[in-house]
Amino acid sequence: MMVVPGKASGKKRGTGATRSAAAKKKRKRSARARALRTAGIALLSVVLLSVGAYFLNIRMEKNTYRLAYAEAILRESGAFGLDPCLVAAVIHCESRGQAEACSPKGARGLMQIMPATGEWISEKLALTSFTEDALYEADVNIRLGCWYLSYLLEKYDGEKDLALAAYNAGPGNVKKWLEDPAYSENGRLTAIPFSETEAYVKRVNAASEKYRELYEEELAQ
Repeated sequence: MMVVPGKASGKKRGTGATRSAAAKKKRKRSARARALRTAGIALLSVVLLSVGAYFLNIRMEKNTYRLAYAEAILRESGAFGLDPCLVAAVIHCESRGQAEACSPKGARGLMQIMPATGEWISEKLALTSFTEDALYEADVNIRLGCWYLSYLLEKYDGEKDLALAAYNAGPGNVKKWLEDPAYSENGRLTAIPFSETEAYVKRVNAASEKYRELYEEELAQ
């Protein structure tokens, strides 16, 4: 059988070109697959890092805004019609949750109640066994503190900032500020002249929102 040289060599060249093109396509597909895998791994890494950072941040914030005595906070805030997040925030700002805390001025316990104030509140609650050392007992301190917060909120018609200012600086000072046109207008406080009290009100409000954010389930009434 005669083989025509031109046709035979043409057939071989065509087969080589086809194989080369196929190999090139295969390499491109492999490169695309590797690129997709790399992109997928990078995206997954970013997601995992973001999730890890989120939960680490939550853990760090919970370490800062600790929630102790949740049962007592819920019980007493419910008894006196208070927002438990507000009570937790006052405890955080007053004592950082330290039941044995005592200020240089003599305020004691979780909600930093002065002995004279504690005795007065105990009389209002008809508690006959009050002692100054009882202010170091978490349940007692939270109960007295919640009653006092409730009393102040009622006194100031639910104005939380006024109640917090009075909790920190005393109702006497708040009364003076409300009567002074330099600090009030139409019976509403427009400025707090005590920088410590002004900062305190802001801290408690900010902490209250943090407790609401971090402990939505634990502090749900």
